[in-house]
Amino acid sequence: MIIWDMETPKKSQFEDADFPATVKSLFSTHSTPIAKLSGKITWLRPQEISKSPQLFPEKLQDGQIKQGLLGDCWFLCACEALHKNKLLLEKVIPPGQDSWIQSGCLRCRFWKFGQWVEVIIDNRLPCISRRLCFSRCRSEEVFWLPLLEKAYAKLHGCYEMLWAGQVAEALVDITGGLADRWTLKNYRKNNEKNDHVSFSEKSKFEVMKDLKDKSFISCSVHGSTKGSYERAEFHAFSVTDVKQIVGLVGDYINLLRIRNMWNRRCWNGSWQEGSDGWNKVDVVVAAQLMSLAEEGEFWVEEQEFFREFDEMTVGYPINTEGHILSLLTGKSLCHTLQISGGWVKGQSAGGCRNNSSFCSNPKFWLRILDPGEIVITILQKKLDSSTKNGKTCRARDASMHCPDNERPTTDALQQKRYRAIGLHVWKVEKKRFNLQKTVAKPPTISTECHTYDREVKLHCDLTPGYYLVIPSTFMKDEDGEFLLRAFSTSKISLSAVKAAHPLTKFEESGEGEWEIIHFTDSWIKGKSAGGSRNFQTYSTNPRLPFSILSNTGTGNVRITLCQENCDGQFLPIGFHVYQVHNSKNVNQASCQLVDPVVTCVPHRYTQEVTQLCSLTEGNYVIIPSTYLPDSEAQFTVTVEIKIDRSPIPQ
Repeated sequence: MIIWDMETPKKSQFEDADFPATVKSLFSTHSTPIAKLSGKITWLRPQEISKSPQLFPEKLQDGQIKQGLLGDCWFLCACEALHKNKLLLEKVIPPGQDSWIQSGCLRCRFWKFGQWVEVIIDNRLPCISRRLCFSRCRSEEVFWLPLLEKAYAKLHGCYEMLWAGQVAEALVDITGGLADRWTLKNYRKNNEKNDHVSFSEKSKFEVMKDLKDKSFISCSVHGSTKGSYERAEFHAFSVTDVKQIVGLVGDYINLLRIRNMWNRRCWNGSWQEGSDGWNKVDVVVAAQLMSLAEEGEFWVEEQEFFREFDEMTVGYPINTEGHILSLLTGKSLCHTLQISGGWVKGQSAGGCRNNSSFCSNPKFWLRILDPGEIVITILQKKLDSSTKNGKTCRARDASMHCPDNERPTTDALQQKRYRAIGLHVWKVEKKRFNLQKTVAKPPTISTECHTYDREVKLHCDLTPGYYLVIPSTFMKDEDGEFLLRAFSTSKISLSAVKAAHPLTKFEESGEGEWEIIHFTDSWIKGKSAGGSRNFQTYSTNPRLPFSILSNTGTGNVRITLCQENCDGQFLPIGFHVYQVHNSKNVNQASCQLVDPVVTCVPHRYTQEVTQLCSLTEGNYVIIPSTYLPDSEAQFTVTVEIKIDRSPIPQ
């Protein structure tokens, strides 16, 4: 028998036509320092760069983040949150992509304006002399970071668009959560004659110590003082550890371990190698601390930290259930709602309270059902990257690795990217009230001023009742889109205020307003993908609780289940609604489920199913499901409930 030696044809690997391996994917304006790399970059796949490429490392240290020639330390700092949290990492780079080398592609996910979007890339990466020229991991055989950076560049248009940004924005993009920016600039002004830390800064140190293992903390420098951190201007660092140790004389010494994404130490303070700071502690303790500092890390004492650094960014912790935890109390902000809106020139862009047109801004009802802690935010869409008010915008300032927008009137970069926005909230005691008189009074809570931030937030405790929420731009007649978000420890509802005008198409079945509740969740194989009621695993499906507080007639509830579109393929989906008679155990309703009061079956191969129903006062739980168990997808459930509040007359 003759055996022919035939070469097996190679399967073609994916090449992304939307983000090609060309100069188009690298540059937008050629106005940043990476423009000098034009013509020197080649695109290689991981197997052409490394002999044994891996997506993730076997040892955590091998996946350590290193910055390359691109000025995107703001994004890489945020990626530290993924490096230390596997659940978050799997949210952004979904598991089950073992064939990423053979197929030549990778699926990544980012949170964008209220929803998770999928970004598919090929695995060709920009290199110089066969080495990665932008971000890389400590082990150059590990590729999760440069591939994620490429996906983020595709989301923004090109690599050059990642030059300069805010750590807080990147944190929100990769977690879907919240991040706070704390300015430290006033410390130097207020404490020039003092050699001790003020109470407020001590509080921040205690918060950092508590959050170091739960969340992500970054710090940044916006300008050099007298050489304490040479060549670190406009740069972002990550805080990797916070310790309180006992000194030689029995005093407490507060230290922070800082990591530079450039992977080199640039600190010349009192705790650099060989400096006087180490003389304050026992030699054994000093040796232990030095051994903990890895490549690019250095120790800074608390007083130096608050004196020399300009800003901190702190991500809100996210627990295993996906709920955001309060930075102030650690409580779970498990009730989350969002609703989109916009300012339209000549209609609903009324500007700040200085303008008589303020009342024309979009208005929302926030209903607090129980006393609790709440975070209310307004997140705006970025302005067009090329124009604003008809004028061409200059490219990003090449020196602004982590630009400071604490002073919006002087930050040209932020003014080109965003409007100056603010948020005001008034408690309203009566169903009918005078809008003009209400907004003329001091708000219950508001932002201190309008700022050129992508997202501004209010964090407070509110008592039960109705609250009028008005987001605004500083100048009137400025168009823009926004997302209003609320995170609360107690039950809440959120709805747009309807003006007194003829009924819309949706309202033809009856007068009044509709409050809207959004739930976003996932069916996860082996965990929460229980399938239909035909299967014993049905009870493992997500349970989504809601309440009807008053009887408002027939057709008073509309429920919509929408699954995420994955390559145009849809799973058969449906849902059931059950009444829960013990309100204290709404989330543990499985033992009390009887026949459903509403069914939306049979399961259908469609992106969205909707059911209009009539529900009486009480507590309910929605169980969305796929037909077969272990079918994975992300979904959103929207519950629209008719309420008895009259529209506000304009």
